[in-house]
Amino acid sequence: MLSLILKEIKYRKLNFLLGIVAVITAVALFTGFFTMTGASNRETIRLTRDMGFNLRVIPKETNINDFWATGYSNNTMPQDYVLKFNKFKNFSYAHLTATLQQKIKWRGREIILTGISNEIEPSGKKKAPMIFSIQQGTVILGYEIAKEFNLQKDDTLSVSGLHFKVAYSLNENGSEDDIRIFAPLKAVQQILGKEGQINEIRALNCLCLTDGKTDPLITLRQQLNEVLPEGKVIMNRTIAVAREKQRLMFQKYFAFILPFVIIIAAIWIGALAWLNVRERKQEIGILRSIGYDSKDIAFLFMGKALFIGLVGAFIGYLIGTALSLSIGPDIFKVTAKAIKPNFTIFLWSVIAAPIFAGLSTFIPMMSAVSQDPARILLNE
Repeated sequence: MLSLILKEIKYRKLNFLLGIVAVITAVALFTGFFTMTGASNRETIRLTRDMGFNLRVIPKETNINDFWATGYSNNTMPQDYVLKFNKFKNFSYAHLTATLQQKIKWRGREIILTGISNEIEPSGKKKAPMIFSIQQGTVILGYEIAKEFNLQKDDTLSVSGLHFKVAYSLNENGSEDDIRIFAPLKAVQQILGKEGQINEIRALNCLCLTDGKTDPLITLRQQLNEVLPEGKVIMNRTIAVAREKQRLMFQKYFAFILPFVIIIAAIWIGALAWLNVRERKQEIGILRSIGYDSKDIAFLFMGKALFIGLVGAFIGYLIGTALSLSIGPDIFKVTAKAIKPNFTIFLWSVIAAPIFAGLSTFIPMMSAVSQDPARILLNE
């Protein structure tokens, strides 16, 4: 029977090639998408992460009106509070950063002096920091401060008697960051006379907006009450929602378009098989009359379909992977190195594609095996 299948493929090359193209298209799309999914997710995370922290944990007794008027809390809390988050796993807070900020007079003008600690991850996983790290003895200047006082990299300056070297200045931000001096947290605590104290913990919300019924802020506040009842959490909903929508957009788009591709490919293969049956009624009648039974006819059509699926899976995987490796780095520039061949996809393709092609051929095959050879030959 294998030789009969090969003869069938050789005799009806166009029908075979069209079936192969349908499977290649479906498999190449699957392969391309899943090969680039890792890079896409990382790219989205990196890009949305750059929107900034979307959670702020401040002392519970903070007056919210004063907080929004000044931009920071006038109350403080122990710096050790940030370490309490490490006791909890699977927490919805990430990139925890302790800060102490206050407006001061410096060189005759009002600036915001901001101390920043190193980031802490409650999950224990090592992640790329969200914000710049500041070396001891150095400061990072906001755009307006550097411009007004003509301060360059490696220049020295003094803040309340402590001397620092300028690490660099930031680009114009269009916010209060333009009039900030960023320094190590310990140095700012010393300058303000608030050793061991902070007035804010900044964090990133990594809680997905699932069913849209539960407010993420409720969950976050419940978790904060467990670990730090002395604190109050404020969420920047605009950033939080934008992060989640951006993360889900690519996945939803693919989930929307993929069923259409699968349905079209299934109809394509099924239509080719149906046309093949119609065109070969007389041939099927002759085969049945010379001794080939229904199982043999079914094996012919199903064997051809499985072969189409197998060959299409192999070629589709190669094409999808090649396109991912050539086009992907131009699309996902930040995480281009994450785009690599995925051999698990290949294994799934060579299993799923033949089954897919076989199911698409099933109805035409049943039509072929159910035909009465005597009636076929009589009509012909």
